[in-house]
Amino acid sequence: MSILNILRYPDPRLHKVAKPVTVFDEKLKQLVADMAETMYDAPGVGLAASQVDVHEQLVVIDVSETNNQLQVFINPEIIWSSEERKVYDEGCLSVPGIYDDVERPSEVKVRALDIEGKPFELYADGLLAVCIQHEMDHLKGKVFVEYLSPLKRNRIKAKLQKEEREMSKKAARR
Repeated sequence: MSILNILRYPDPRLHKVAKPVTVFDEKLKQLVADMAETMYDAPGVGLAASQVDVHEQLVVIDVSETNNQLQVFINPEIIWSSEERKVYDEGCLSVPGIYDDVERPSEVKVRALDIEGKPFELYADGLLAVCIQHEMDHLKGKVFVEYLSPLKRNRIKAKLQKEEREMSKKAARR
């Protein structure tokens, strides 16, 4: 297993739309293992393949306190969402250090494939529902900051670009 590089907003590759997974092989299992290791190392509770520059419909999530309940969603689709909406303070591994309120349906039902290609459905509420919706947005090329006002989004973009320049300068000095 290995730690993968997580793309940082505003990297344009984060806006690529992911394609469905069609091959369920050892390469896919390795990608899932690497994504899980990357997510736990970051640390985070969810990671979409798009965030590691693999534009396939694959998401890993673990909202457990003990990091031992990994869930894999391949080609996920939300087949039902509640009318009730809730505001959650969201963050993202591709937008490090930034958290803001995003309103989403409070409950969802998702249909997906597992690592073997077998279909399943799952009802989710609370943090899991938020995480599923957040990660599925990545597969559509959308980052959570796009739910924020243009002013906030531009401030975040400027802040992260400045951090990126400073990190590049430090790396160049080594």
